Amino acid sequence: MNPKRTGHVLKVNGNMVSVFVEGEVIQNETAYILHNQERLKSEVIKVRGQLAQMQVFESTSGLRVGDKAEFTDELISVELGPGLLGQIFDGLQNPLPALARECGFFLKRGVYLEALSDQDKWDFTPSAHLKNRVIAGQYLGFVPEKAFKHYCMVPFNLKGVWEVTYIAPTGKYTIKDKIAQLKNDSGKTCDCFLRQTWPIKIPINAYTEKIKPAEPLVTKMRLIDSLFPVAKGGTYCIPGPFGAGKTVLQQLTSRHAEVDIVIIAACGERAGEVVETLKTFPGIIDPKTNKPLSDRTVIICNTSSMPVAARESSVYTAVTIAEYYREMSLNVLLLADSTSRWAQAMREMSGRLEEIPGEEAFPSYLESRIASFYERAGIVKLSRGGTGSVTIAGTVSPAGGNFEEPVTQATLKVVGAFHGLSRERSDARKYPAIDPLISWSRYRSFIKEEDRQLAHNVLIKSNNVMQMMKVIGEEGTSLGDYTDYLKGDFFDTVYLQQNAFDPVDEATAQERQEYVFEFIRAILVKDFLFKDKNLALQFFQKLKQLFKGWNSSAFDSAEFKKIEEEMSLFIEKYREDSREKDA
Repeated sequence: MNPKRTGHVLKVNGNMVSVFVEGEVIQNETAYILHNQERLKSEVIKVRGQLAQMQVFESTSGLRVGDKAEFTDELISVELGPGLLGQIFDGLQNPLPALARECGFFLKRGVYLEALSDQDKWDFTPSAHLKNRVIAGQYLGFVPEKAFKHYCMVPFNLKGVWEVTYIAPTGKYTIKDKIAQLKNDSGKTCDCFLRQTWPIKIPINAYTEKIKPAEPLVTKMRLIDSLFPVAKGGTYCIPGPFGAGKTVLQQLTSRHAEVDIVIIAACGERAGEVVETLKTFPGIIDPKTNKPLSDRTVIICNTSSMPVAARESSVYTAVTIAEYYREMSLNVLLLADSTSRWAQAMREMSGRLEEIPGEEAFPSYLESRIASFYERAGIVKLSRGGTGSVTIAGTVSPAGGNFEEPVTQATLKVVGAFHGLSRERSDARKYPAIDPLISWSRYRSFIKEEDRQLAHNVLIKSNNVMQMMKVIGEEGTSLGDYTDYLKGDFFDTVYLQQNAFDPVDEATAQERQEYVFEFIRAILVKDFLFKDKNLALQFFQKLKQLFKGWNSSAFDSAEFKKIEEEMSLFIEKYREDSREKDA
């Protein structure tokens, strides 16, 4: 690297360093601060004349006024190419396993490794031909990567139409070997490789149209799919207090959601939770491929003990990789955990820049930053035909579970679904702990809208009766109201809650959800004629026990049909018994 411009440090304030620049400098440019033998990677976040204020992605302890800075004339970028799947990177796309081998258990600052190995050889098969006219994002060929065809594309930064003047024959190539050469009408040529780079803060836009998300994304979590669905290419957030089950819910979603690729961005989460993810994923067998789940995941790991500036880069690195795989006509799910930590990093840097603070000292541009991140989700039509999608889910960790705080409110303005976790539900061991009384979704479910609304109204009515019983007691409640309470409690217990330790109940396919929901709907709309409250309670308790066994039975199996028949006979027998008692 031959830097064109240099500067020297004037001021160090935590991870924010002010540098006097000898020449011009651009916003979001990458720079390195030289301290002894270390090169500390930084990003220019504000330019004031010849003063560049930079956020350093490493610890700044020991830096001194006068230390030299080098500017690269490049934006913060990531490497895109085969070899990403199954990897664990930090926010700057350093492969952490390789970094651990290089530095040991305690990572040294200023050490940066190539994200993709230039030693590995890939079996390349060309799909483009000489004299083909191509544009950015179109396929030149592919290499096998895990269970996928990893397509090598025309670089995303090329404008206009280019002609293929060379295409490599079938064979083994490294990411540094040329696989194609292109020429435009002006005579300019461009060499293409298996690898390309892209700035993380600029969306990849190599598509023809962005369309409105409409098709439901099946997560196999009944509460989400049936009541508060997510669309493929949509956005949703999961706010909740600490310990309410955000991380477990994300892991279940990443395992069972009907997507091709899962990107996990641990941006500032506690190290214990990140370590659990790193240990768990390689050992989990993907139900779709019967291979390790890590074969179709990329983990961007940035714990709360790492420098705060790296949290921002981890979020943007993750979404850029997600957009890259979207260009291959794949459906990608990005799970960001947690955006509150990213917002706290923004607040810290804003304070050091001496900007006018907004609500709760967060920067005034908090909403626009969060919105620009979620706007990178979507389903797109690609120039060569077909579609690809990026679905973004962000967890929020509001202090004290207060959903009125700025980060949660800024997120709610831009997402399409809100899955609010409840401390009361998690304490009651009701998982997933999404509160159906406060959650919502703008997307359509595969459950009919009138049926979905009916079930939601049953839950609301049941909760109202429960709150009333807390005041006047069960004795002061009418039999009809008590029955409404039992119906809501029954629906919550047997359908909305799922046992993550049960191999059958932990994930429910769409076909089964539709079938079971219709069975429960018939119970919710039925007018029961109970003789007294005790009989009503006994009826629903018995039905709950039968239903839990039904949830643990494989769909359409002999046991499944047997329990269904037993429940139907029990409901019918009750009706006959009640008629006899009334007579």
